Amino acid sequence: MHDADLDVYLHDSDRIAALRADARAGLTSTPKWLPPKYFYDARGSELFEQITRLPEYYPTRAERSILDTRAASIATITGAKTLVELGSGSSEKTRLLLDALREHGTLGAFIPLDVSAVALREAVTALHHDYPDLHVRGVVADFVEHLDLLPHAGGRLVAFLGGTIGNFTPQDRAPFLSDLRAQLDTGEWFLLGADLVKDPAVLVPAYDDAQGVTAEFNRNVLRVLNASLDADFDPSSFTHVALWDPDREWIEMRLRSTRAQTVRLPALDLAVRFAEGEEMRTEVSAKFRPEGLRQELAEAGFSLRHWWTDDAARFGVALATAA
Repeated sequence: MHDADLDVYLHDSDRIAALRADARAGLTSTPKWLPPKYFYDARGSELFEQITRLPEYYPTRAERSILDTRAASIATITGAKTLVELGSGSSEKTRLLLDALREHGTLGAFIPLDVSAVALREAVTALHHDYPDLHVRGVVADFVEHLDLLPHAGGRLVAFLGGTIGNFTPQDRAPFLSDLRAQLDTGEWFLLGADLVKDPAVLVPAYDDAQGVTAEFNRNVLRVLNASLDADFDPSSFTHVALWDPDREWIEMRLRSTRAQTVRLPALDLAVRFAEGEEMRTEVSAKFRPEGLRQELAEAGFSLRHWWTDDAARFGVALATAA
C-alpha cells in the first residue's frame, strides 16, 4: 500500500499477529519475558519522550551533543545523497544531520523508517514543511524484518541512533548487523549510536527515575496487551525493576508481580499464573565498550572509520563504512 508520503509494509494486522505470537512465546516461557517494541503505542511513545527529558536520562542529551558537534564532519566525510534512519520516531536529532548534509550540498532524499504509521506520518508532514526542497519518503516497516525493502538510492548513509542497538541481545545483534551490511553497497555508510559501559550509579537511575516515569513506561506494555489482546492485566499489581547485570553488561527492566495472580488473555485462549514476587523481563539495554563494538562491526563487514563520544564519555557514535 502507498499513500502520499508513506510506503506501508507493516499493517495493523501484521502487528497484531506478531504481538500474539510474541506474547504467547514470552508468557509461557520460564522466566517470562515480553519484547520491548510493544512499549510504543501512542501513550508509550509519549512517555518515552518524557523519559528523554528527565535529569537522570543522559543518553539522549549525550548523543545529541555529539551530533551537534560532529554533524558537519559527518556530512563532509560521507557526502551522503540519501539519509536513511532506522526507527526514526519523531526524527528530532536527525535534523542536525539533515541540516549539515544540506549545507554540504549533497543531500537529495531522506527515508525515515519506523513501525508506527501515525508517528511517521506526523514526522513526514513536519519535514515536508521545514525542508520543502528535500524528497522525504516514510517507510512503515520493522527494521529487523524489512531491511531488504530499503530504497536502493545510492550514496546512502544509514543512521541507527538512540542506543537502540542495545535492545538486541548479542545473538540477535550479529545477524542484524550482517543483514544491514548485505543491503549496502561497498563504500556506503552506517552511523550508529551506542551507550557505553559506565558506573552503575549513573546507569541504573537512567532506567529507574525518581519521578517514576520509566516505571509507567514499563507497565505500559501491560496496557498494550490489555488493549490489543483483551487481556486483564492489572498494571498496578506490578512494580518496576531495573537491574545492572555486570557479567552481560546490560540493564534489565523487569515487572515484578506484587501478589499471586492469574492473568487471562482470551484472544490467545491463555491463562497465565504469576507467583508473588515473580519477575518478567521486558527489556535489555546492552552497554558497549569501543573495542567490542569495533569488533562486532568488523565481523558484520563494516570498517569503523570514526568514533566520537560526548565530553563525559558516556555515549558513543560510530561512523563505519560497508567494507
